[in-house]
Amino acid sequence: MKTTITVAALLVTLSWVPASAFARAQAAKSPSPSTEALRGIVRTYLDIQALLTQDKFDDLKGPAGTLSSQTAALGKDGADLAKAATALAGARDLTHARDAFGPLSDALIARVKADGSPALASDLKVGYCPMNRKSWLQREQLARNPYYGTAMVTCGSVTPVNAPPGK
Repeated sequence: MKTTITVAALLVTLSWVPASAFARAQAAKSPSPSTEALRGIVRTYLDIQALLTQDKFDDLKGPAGTLSSQTAALGKDGADLAKAATALAGARDLTHARDAFGPLSDALIARVKADGSPALASDLKVGYCPMNRKSWLQREQLARNPYYGTAMVTCGSVTPVNAPPGK
């Protein structure tokens, strides 16, 4: 009898929890499939960003091809990202790779912010180079500029990806 009352009490208690609160709690526990796909894209992107900071164009082709495939898998929701990743994969030299990295970075930054997953963005930072007015993503606290590589690797500023605009 005691078990029946406890279960009944639990059901009454649960009926008072708004459905939207329950859905938010469930979403917080398990990332959406698009967030999981985005994590893989961010990992590959960060590998590319690191290679560009070290002027390593020859090592870029593999990760650039992987990124192109990963972004294409997003379908029409990731069209801008896939187009930018394809342009990077087709770069014929370091200068063209860096040129293609700008639109790729803009598209990925927008996608990460739109996803809104705190777990995805928690350790990501947006770097900004005032000399060429381009942004990028990174994890380090100190700027690691992919646009100027070893010539000016620390040029720029870094803010958390989830920082309010203007901060």
